Amino acid sequence: MFVLDARGHPLDPCHPARARRLLAAGRAVVHRHTPFVIRLKDRDVATSTVEGVHVGIDPGSKHTGLAVFTSRGANRRGRYAIQLDHRGAAIRDKLTARSRYRRRRRSANLRYRAPRFLNRTRPPGWLAPSLRHRVDTTMSWVARLTRWAPVAAVHVERVSFDTHALSAGRPLEGAEYQQGTLAGYEVREYLLAKWGRTCAYCGASGVPLNLDHIHPRSRGGSDRISNLTVACIGCNQAKNATPIEEFLNGRPALLTKILRQAKAPLRDAAAVNATRWALWRALEATGLPVHTASGGRTKWNRSRTGAAKSHTLDALHVGELESVTAWPPVVLVVTATGRGTYARTTPDRYGFPRLSRPRIKRHHGFQTGDLVRANVPAGKKAGIHAGRVLVRSSGSFDITTRHGRVTGINHRHVRHLQRADGYGYTTQKEADRHDRPVRARSGLGGPPAPDSSPA
Repeated sequence: MFVLDARGHPLDPCHPARARRLLAAGRAVVHRHTPFVIRLKDRDVATSTVEGVHVGIDPGSKHTGLAVFTSRGANRRGRYAIQLDHRGAAIRDKLTARSRYRRRRRSANLRYRAPRFLNRTRPPGWLAPSLRHRVDTTMSWVARLTRWAPVAAVHVERVSFDTHALSAGRPLEGAEYQQGTLAGYEVREYLLAKWGRTCAYCGASGVPLNLDHIHPRSRGGSDRISNLTVACIGCNQAKNATPIEEFLNGRPALLTKILRQAKAPLRDAAAVNATRWALWRALEATGLPVHTASGGRTKWNRSRTGAAKSHTLDALHVGELESVTAWPPVVLVVTATGRGTYARTTPDRYGFPRLSRPRIKRHHGFQTGDLVRANVPAGKKAGIHAGRVLVRSSGSFDITTRHGRVTGINHRHVRHLQRADGYGYTTQKEADRHDRPVRARSGLGGPPAPDSSPA
C-alpha cells in the first residue's frame, strides 16, 4: 500500500496487513480509495528513513504495464502492479466518424467553399490524438505514482525491438542474428508477436515454436525478417527445405495468407514506435533518472527469472537486473474511460441526431464514473454493491461491480468512495508463474540458436 506522511509527502510503501493495523490503531487515515493510499498522522518525512522505489514501464499500443519495485543493486522486489488500458482505438474511431460527418456536410451543402486545408501546419513532434493519448495517460500515472511513492528512477522500454539487432544496417547473413549478448531474442520476440505466437502452418499454440524460413535458405531464401516465420516442430520438420508453394499446394488460401502476413508490418508495434521518443522525452522532463532498454532484453530477463508473460511482469523486468525475488499476486487494471463527451446529441447510423444529451453531468450529487458503495436494505437487489456508477436524472442508478452490472439502485442507498477521474478500476490475478521465482544465472550467456530451439 502507498503511504504518505502527515503533510502528504510520500513514504516507502508498506504491506496491506501493516496498513490495516495502522488504520485500526487510529495512526492513519484513508487518503485515497483506488489505488489505496493511507496518510499517517504521526509521521513526518524529515524524521523517517526513506529508501525509495523504482518504476518500470512496458509501453504498449493497447495496454501499458507499470511496476513499482524496490531495488537493491541488481535485485528487485515487486511492490505494486498496474495495467493501464488505453482507449486509442476508440479515439481513432471517433475522429474517423467525425471526419466522415464533416466530409458529407461539405459535399452536400458547401461545394462553393474554397479549400482551406493548405493553411494548416503541424508543429514539430506532432502526434495523432490516438497516439498522444497513450503518452499522456502513461505520464499521468507516472506523475500519480511520484505523488504516492518516493520514486528514485524510471526504467522504460524505449524500443519494442532492437532494429540494429534485427538488421544491423545490412542483410542478415548466416547466423549473424544468432550472435551477441541477447543471441537472437530481438528476432524471436518480433516474430512471435507478428505471428500471434502460433504456428503459421497449422495454427497450433501453447507449443514450442521454431523459427522457419518461408523460402528455404538452401534454395536462395534470405535471412531477412520478411522471410522468417514461426512453426511448430512437426511442421518445421515436415516442411524442411521444401518450397512453400509445394508444401501448401493443397491450401492456396493459407499460402496467400502467409505470404501477405510475412510482409505486413505490426500495427501495434508501429504505434509504440511512433510514441516511444515522445514518451522518453516526457519522462526526461520530469527530472528523474530514466533508464532505457529493449523489449528483447525484457523477454530475456523473464526467461532467466522464470516469470510468465504479462504487461506488468514485463515492466518489472525492464533493463539490467540479476534477480527478482517476488512480485504482487494481484494487478490493478486501470481502464481509460474518458470524462464524457462534448457532443450534445447522439447520432444514428447515418449521422443524423437521434436524441439530446443533458448539459448537466451531476445528478443527486453523483456523476457517471464515480466509485460508490450502495447498501440496499431490502428487495431483489438487497446487499452491498461497490463499483462504478452510471447516473440518471430520475435517481435510478446502475452500478458496475466486478460481478456485473446491477441496475435500478436508488440514489438514497449510494455513498461516495471516490470521485470520477476518467478511469475505471478492476483487479485481476497476475499471470501464472512458477511456485517460486528462481535466481537468474550470472553472466549474459545467450540462448540456443533460434532455428533449432523452442521460441
